[in-house]
Amino acid sequence: MEQQARETIDAEAQGLLEAHALGGVSSLIELVELRSAHDPDRASFYLLVDSTGRYLAGNIATWPAEPPQAGDLYRLRLVDRRRGDRAAQQVLARAVDLESGLKLLVGRDIRDKLQTQQLLRSAIAGGTGLMLLLGLLGGFALSRWTIGRLEQVNRTTAAIMAGHLGRRIALLGGGDEFDELAQNLNAMLERIEQLVASMREVTDNVAHDLRTPLNRIRSRIEVALMKDIDRAEARQLLEATMRDADALISTFNALLSIARAEAGAERRERVPVDLAELARDVVELYEPLAEEKAIALALEAPMPVTVEGDPQLLAQALANLVDNAIKYTPEGGAVTVGVRAAPEPALSVADNGPGIPPHLREKALERFVRLDPDRSAPGNGLGLSLVAAVAKLHGARLELSDNRPGLVVTLRFAPAQGRPRPAALQAVAANG
Repeated sequence: MEQQARETIDAEAQGLLEAHALGGVSSLIELVELRSAHDPDRASFYLLVDSTGRYLAGNIATWPAEPPQAGDLYRLRLVDRRRGDRAAQQVLARAVDLESGLKLLVGRDIRDKLQTQQLLRSAIAGGTGLMLLLGLLGGFALSRWTIGRLEQVNRTTAAIMAGHLGRRIALLGGGDEFDELAQNLNAMLERIEQLVASMREVTDNVAHDLRTPLNRIRSRIEVALMKDIDRAEARQLLEATMRDADALISTFNALLSIARAEAGAERRERVPVDLAELARDVVELYEPLAEEKAIALALEAPMPVTVEGDPQLLAQALANLVDNAIKYTPEGGAVTVGVRAAPEPALSVADNGPGIPPHLREKALERFVRLDPDRSAPGNGLGLSLVAAVAKLHGARLELSDNRPGLVVTLRFAPAQGRPRPAALQAVAANG
């Protein structure tokens, strides 16, 4: 706005100088008087004086005593000569020296511009103050809200640390980052609670299932110490004790295998595994046991099927499935181990035994769960748990379905890249 006023002053001064150059002093005086008289908004100021400072023309009473403040520009407070004792004007003016000592002053009223500047300053100051106030209030409210949510999380975590594992962080339902964090924390707490409950259940089951063989071992030792026994009786006692010890070792080995599989400890050992060759080796291993029970053990593996995995864990999982199938299939029954490549690599074991009711199939995958009420069959209830852990480690789906009659257990793998490569079958013991 000030630059616009300066350009107007320069234009008017240039016009007056051209009039002086063309018509002399008289023409300049006439033009100054004309412009002073015909200024409708009284925004322009003119003053022409001689070398002594005597007034010649214009609407300003006297030449200003103040020196220019910016080059040859004045920032003055002048009184309009024609309006007498009216309020002083705030003027931006330029002085021009002419021939014969004449001096010309051309100015513009800048009160409106100064008022606009003051209005802008007030608006900026007021707006800044209002923004600061709103910012402080908003920041305080946001901090209190944030602290409130954090305190809620802290109270919940403190309650959980105190033993209340069922506590969860409340959701406000707004779908903000805190709700997303609360959902993730609640999911983590749910998983932790499940793991703790599973650990407690496993501990109770281990204590229950191991107490019986340990008591038998201790009783036999007490009997042996209380009386003299002959060599044959001592041999029978040692053989029975060894069987119980083997059962204990088998249980601990199964638990260790499940723990390693669930922890993903075997991921670095993955290699291409031919499921057909693996199934063939397991079938050959269990053929004698099947023949003892007059069970037809068959293999359906028409072509090589390769997956990425750990051959030892896969062999142990398949051995558990075959062992369970033979164990629960009645004499004269049939067990079939199948391998297929389409629509996805799959390994299955089917029998015509009693099967598992649909509502108990999820429970059958838990540790130490045995569905026969009298527990007449040997085993520790960890076979399917190990199979489930191995399936999870390899990213496979474990499915239990009806064979009408009997059960079909299927491991479905993601398609693997690479060529089939034989995998050596490790010596595995069934964990029942």
